[in-house]
Amino acid sequence: MNLKEIKELIRLFDKSGLSKLKIKRDEFEIAMQKEEPQPAPPAQPSPPPQSPSQNAPIPATIEEEKRESAKGEYITSPMVGTFYRAPSPDSPPFVKVGDRVSKGQTLCIIEAMKIFNEIEAEFDCKILDILVEDGQPVEYDMPLFLVERL
Repeated sequence: MNLKEIKELIRLFDKSGLSKLKIKRDEFEIAMQKEEPQPAPPAQPSPPPQSPSQNAPIPATIEEEKRESAKGEYITSPMVGTFYRAPSPDSPPFVKVGDRVSKGQTLCIIEAMKIFNEIEAEFDCKILDILVEDGQPVEYDMPLFLVERL
């Protein structure tokens, strides 16, 4: 092996995840070993969490959720499956935000075990928000729509 090949071998060894390497070729023999990494110093303990004071501001997301839930209610998934907004990929969605829906009208489809289950409105309502993306897996009792009763 010439010097250029040895340098290249050392460079490759440094970049590799190997800790030891020994090569023997004809009369040439080389052994390399990386030093064991020193253990990292123990992490400093983090300060104990402070309890929120009564005067601390409420995060905006919690305030928004309270506002939304005050003006509407959720229609939740009756089963585990895959949520679909339309009967087929080429069809328009069953409902859109702002639509007024009558009791018994189809809101979406949930596919469970190759069976397509139509989810219908249990009361007249207005769709305020659709909380699930098309094709997204849903769990039992997961909110699907935010609605306002009419």
